[in-house]
Amino acid sequence: MAKDSELWDIICDGPHVPVNKDEADMETTLKTRQEYNEVDRKAVKKNSCTTAKEIWEALQTAHEGTSQVKNSKIDMLTTEYELFKIKEDRSIHDMHTRFTSLINKLSSLGEVITSIKMVRKLLGVLPDSWDIKVNAIYEAKDLAKLTVDEIIGNLKTYEIKMTLKKEEKNEAKRERNLVL
Repeated sequence: MAKDSELWDIICDGPHVPVNKDEADMETTLKTRQEYNEVDRKAVKKNSCTTAKEIWEALQTAHEGTSQVKNSKIDMLTTEYELFKIKEDRSIHDMHTRFTSLINKLSSLGEVITSIKMVRKLLGVLPDSWDIKVNAIYEAKDLAKLTVDEIIGNLKTYEIKMTLKKEEKNEAKRERNLVL
């Protein structure tokens, strides 16, 4: 539209068809190509954009679906977002990958979820074994200023520490069993 407003008018209103108007009979007839003036030639030259509009609409429908399909997708993904959980045996990385995919799908359909809602959601879906870390984050951080990436980085760091402690406990158990 910024490049050529006449072109945009043709895309929105349809092709330009040069006509002769007979004022006396109030009749219009199509002009032959020989009867075209310079304005008619310029306008007709832009008519190919009618198909561009049809192509655009077809691509939009193929990508997003009809408005009914789009709304159904949004409803389904919103339900998936609301029911999103992490299982005890899954890593933070796995959770982040699934969560990001879900958020991207919603975003591509025009549903934007604020950063603070995403942060709260991520902290809310962690298993009970993470309660100490979640409480520490709530107390020490301003959630409104935290990004999803900061939370994920913080949680991954804590996950590594927890994994190391489990490995140390398992090693200590093995040593005790060997001693016995």
